[in-house]
Amino acid sequence: MDSHGQAVSKIASQVERFYHGKEPFRIYHGSTNSTRKSQYERERMTALVEPNVPMDALVQATLRHGLVPPVVMEFAGITVGGGFAGTAGESSSFRYGFFHRNVNWIEMVLADGQIVRASSKERSDLFYGPASSFGTLGVTTLLELQLIDAKSHVKMTYYPVTSVREAQAVIDDITADTSFDYCDGIIMTNDISGLRTQGFTRPSDPWFYIHVQRLMQNKKSQITEAIPMIDYLFRYDRGGFWVARYSYTYFLTPFNRITRFLLDYFMHTRVMYHALHKSGLAEQYIVQDVAIPNPQASKFMSYLNANFKQYPIWICPLRQSGRGIASTHSLQAKKTNDKTPDTMLNFGVWGPGSTDRREFVYWNREFEKKVRELGGQKWLYAHTYYTEEEFYEIYNRKEYDVVRGKYHAGHLPSVYDKAKVDVEAEEKRKRESWKLWLLAAFWRIWPFAGLYGLWKACLGGIICCPRCCTRAADGHGVKLFMCYVDSLGLGEGLLYREGLETQITEMWERGPRRLDVGVGSSGTEQNENNAEHFSRSHRRMIGVWFLSRFHCHYIQISIPEFVYLEAVQHPSE
Repeated sequence: MDSHGQAVSKIASQVERFYHGKEPFRIYHGSTNSTRKSQYERERMTALVEPNVPMDALVQATLRHGLVPPVVMEFAGITVGGGFAGTAGESSSFRYGFFHRNVNWIEMVLADGQIVRASSKERSDLFYGPASSFGTLGVTTLLELQLIDAKSHVKMTYYPVTSVREAQAVIDDITADTSFDYCDGIIMTNDISGLRTQGFTRPSDPWFYIHVQRLMQNKKSQITEAIPMIDYLFRYDRGGFWVARYSYTYFLTPFNRITRFLLDYFMHTRVMYHALHKSGLAEQYIVQDVAIPNPQASKFMSYLNANFKQYPIWICPLRQSGRGIASTHSLQAKKTNDKTPDTMLNFGVWGPGSTDRREFVYWNREFEKKVRELGGQKWLYAHTYYTEEEFYEIYNRKEYDVVRGKYHAGHLPSVYDKAKVDVEAEEKRKRESWKLWLLAAFWRIWPFAGLYGLWKACLGGIICCPRCCTRAADGHGVKLFMCYVDSLGLGEGLLYREGLETQITEMWERGPRRLDVGVGSSGTEQNENNAEHFSRSHRRMIGVWFLSRFHCHYIQISIPEFVYLEAVQHPSE
């Protein structure tokens, strides 16, 4: 833990300087594909985990001890810190609540630079507050995560149903049976109609939703099969549930087993979402994730049938309070003005929207109104179009600001600042700059935006599938990863001042430097030697980020086991 303590001390010192200058800052996490080893206590069944450790690396490490986190996000690249600071409800959440309900204590750097620890018994408001607050109360640097016993395989049973009402009845039976650990469902259409082992992580394996669709077609009885634990936990990673199929439509590419096999590299969520955001096409796709009270689920499904008309739709039962493992209600629950029930049904609503920006925004605004009308709750990682007034009618600003004030975080961006889609600012920028208007018009021409995203994905090389992680961790195979910083996700130069170039200039003056990513089992001395060798020879550029605030480029250089960072000045316009 010595290196952890040193890193946190640097962060605290930097945050303290910002605090004295009352300068707001944001956190740039870079890639989430880092795998610093966490520490485990088998007897207590806990793990000490830094926030930028991704799910696949965490699960692989815990399975060696016969343990697994109670709630695991289905996308392999989602980090522990992301699940804690956001809202993560998965197929085990009917039993264990949200991901953050299974954290025992956290270490934080407060907005004034203090390093503190918080739990349900010590600074309880600070312990419950950061969950779902998107880093607006400070910087989480370490978490103790509760673990449970794990098996090698999951026995999976598929139940055919013909309506949401019937699905709810099956879900009620399953969630009441303590022998079940996971439960979720896929609504395929408006009119829903000895164990073999099935995997979902190899390029030759089917995407999970396609497998379910074929397996249950015209079936009226349940089917059971065995699935390896890692394949089950990350069953939706390839194809991003099913949204990756829209890329085939966009590029006029046949969608079949052969093309999915050939393009498998691009179909993992790390690569796919990198390309999606770089292309700008995310602005044309509906991304909504909401929880609806059980009695209103059928009514909400009728609304989707009439207004969304796209399938599949993901459903998953949720219990907000969990079952006694760090499950006390967090500030997120207290922060919501409208009291939400403890058990709800999650709907994942993802698909293409209107290409007309105004119509697209209008649809999302109406969707938000319907969710609120039915007493539902919206996860704020999704597109959020509330006005500030509407937002704080839903989320209790008074409770939230009390905690921010108590822990000196009032100068940091708020949850609303981080969650909102600022449509007015978008339109204003386009009205004031004909260059931006022309550029936006250019990127609307098919297929320029998609090709740009594809090029960025090829350049990025940020894939590390669960099976590859397994081989790399065991010392076999190639170690593939792309990291900006170490597994803290909080290395030096990572916190930046809004509107200032000071820090980038300092980085530029110091020149390129190596960042320790602590991957695999190689020793530090060997790393230093390799770094020196590669710094003089063939380094490979695999990622470029442009931050307009600084008028500079972040250029990321990656070699086996190492990451270099260079900051290059870019003239102001």
